[in-house]
Amino acid sequence: MTTVTTMKCACESCLCVVSIGDAIQKDGKYYCSDACANGHPEGKGCGHQGCGC
Repeated sequence: MTTVTTMKCACESCLCVVSIGDAIQKDGKYYCSDACANGHPEGKGCGHQGCGC
């Protein structure tokens, strides 16, 4: 059996892969940052290198 420990951020435009243990969980989905979890208020991106969300 395989245990999933990482997954892509639930934000559609985000390229980040997050560790489930470190992710921000909201509505049963996993996000890499507060910005993604909150729907990018004021157009703020996640700030991770190489990601343009």
